[in-house]
Order: sequence, then structure tokens, then C-alpha cells
Amino acid sequence: MRYFETRKARIEIIPMIDIMLFLLVFFAMLTLRMIPSSGQLSKLPTSSTASALPAPKLLLEIQPNGKLMAEGAARSLDEVRVLIQQKDASRLSVTIAGGEDTSMQRVMDVIDVVKTSGVTQVGLAARHPNR
Repeated sequence: MRYFETRKARIEIIPMIDIMLFLLVFFAMLTLRMIPSSGQLSKLPTSSTASALPAPKLLLEIQPNGKLMAEGAARSLDEVRVLIQQKDASRLSVTIAGGEDTSMQRVMDVIDVVKTSGVTQVGLAARHPNR
């Protein structure tokens, strides 16, 4: 009779492979999402017309004391100019972030350096007032 025959046990690995692939994709996407948002600023100025932009290729942060941060290190305006010139400035998108108490003159100095370096895509970081 067929009911009483012993069958050899099988280990199904296809579901395990599916789960491992899902975990790999999940952690890869999570890691990629964390890289551009490594900034220090927590109190951005608000704007009712703020809209989401794609992740910047270069994030310039203006600290409250006027220090300029780029790629995790303090930089001068000349160092930022050299950094931009090392990259393809025509396709580079730069986002400038500063706190509520950042000097407008310092923001304009940074914008001038970025524009004279050949960058055409410049954005200012802001947060929506309802968020």
C-alpha cells in the first residue's frame, strides 16, 4: 500500500533563497538611503514651498559658527572650489544646508563659489513647516 511506504525526507531551499534575497535587497536599500543623509543639521529653516529633491551629489553644510562642511570634513571656500572642479561640475547637483541662524552673507558666499565653479544645479535645504 502506498500509505505505509516510507518516503525520503527532502529539504526545500527555494523559500530560504527567496528570503535571503529579500533581506539582501532590503539591507542594501536601507544602507544606500542612509549615506546621503549623514548631515549634522537638525534645525533647518522652514518654507511653505519646500519640495523634495533627489539626493544631492554634494552636500555643503554651513555650521552655526560659519564653518563649511563638505563630505564630512571642514573645508574653506577654496577647498570647496577644488573639490567641485575634481568632479564633473556640469552634471553635479549641490545642496546647501544651513540652520535658522546662518548668516545670509555666508550662504551667498557659498552660492557664489558653487556657481563660479560651473555647477548649474544648486538647491537650498529647507523643511516644510508642517513636518
